[in-house]
Amino acid sequence: MTGVRPMPERDGDTAAPGRENTDADPDTSPWRPPRGPVLCLGETMAAMAPAPSQSLDDAGSLCLSVAGAESNVAMYLADLGVPVSWLSAVGDDALGRRVRSAVARAGVDVSGVRTDPARPTGLLLKDPGTNGTHVHYYRTGSAASALGPDLLDDARIGGAALVHLTGVTPALSPSCRALVERALHTPRERRAHAVSFDVNHRPALWPPDTAATVLRELADRADIVFVGLDEAQGLWGVDLRATDVRRLLSRPRVLVVKDGGRGATAFTGHGVCTVPALATEVVEPVGAGDAFAAGFLAGLCGGRDLTRALRLGHLTAASALKVVGDHGPLPDEDTIETMLALAEQDWCQAPMS
Repeated sequence: MTGVRPMPERDGDTAAPGRENTDADPDTSPWRPPRGPVLCLGETMAAMAPAPSQSLDDAGSLCLSVAGAESNVAMYLADLGVPVSWLSAVGDDALGRRVRSAVARAGVDVSGVRTDPARPTGLLLKDPGTNGTHVHYYRTGSAASALGPDLLDDARIGGAALVHLTGVTPALSPSCRALVERALHTPRERRAHAVSFDVNHRPALWPPDTAATVLRELADRADIVFVGLDEAQGLWGVDLRATDVRRLLSRPRVLVVKDGGRGATAFTGHGVCTVPALATEVVEPVGAGDAFAAGFLAGLCGGRDLTRALRLGHLTAASALKVVGDHGPLPDEDTIETMLALAEQDWCQAPMS
């Protein structure tokens, strides 16, 4: 069902500095980030994958692309007209140059990306199979894994309205964890910019029995949080429902719990809004969560109500689901606006071809 159920107010659910919240419709967030540039921070790797119908065992060739949760968000934000920068580091190698060029071609400012002469660009291999796609990482000792808290001294941070982080970064190294902790250290009401955080749990990157506590503590400090219901269940309890996740992560101003191909629910201090996902043919699922986050953030920062922000998240995710890589083409602007304006029943029945 699409709609809003009222919730009690929580402390801190106020409009961002310099911006008055004038939304009268309860189907809106009581708080929005200030309008302005977005900065996405985290590692992007070169990615290699066979055709969808093949596995690494028998593929005759591999397709080279780029993959990184934060740069995926940045590229989709750029597609949606949001000014966005990406901060990271790559090696002084061909893969690093390819990564930087691919992200820049999408309209993202990459002038803050460092080149590390001593460490390589990370690499991942996708291995499609009947039980889903397995991802193999080759990123230990990569250029981005050496990033630390000093990255937050970059002048672009000071000019950002929103900084986007994910749970991948603190898993890469102690210095990367310190970077994310520093980014979230300042209490939210004293930060000059909003912070969004996608839990993005990658079990292969974490030492045993460490991710659950760290990711919960980090997520609960952010303004906007994204988490999949399945990953929340894997981290914090197999029987969790979306409302249980909200009790665990009670401090974020906006919490979005994604339930795979079924839908997504946004929790705010004013209510709960659920929007079902679109029926979409899935070519490759990797990257859809990043696309959803970008669509939702673009909608929320652009002043749309929660229903339309969630719909824009689903539309953007669908574009990622239909391609082998992590970044697929969006529908044209007129189609997007038409889809966002559909009546609830029409949205629920609309296929995403």
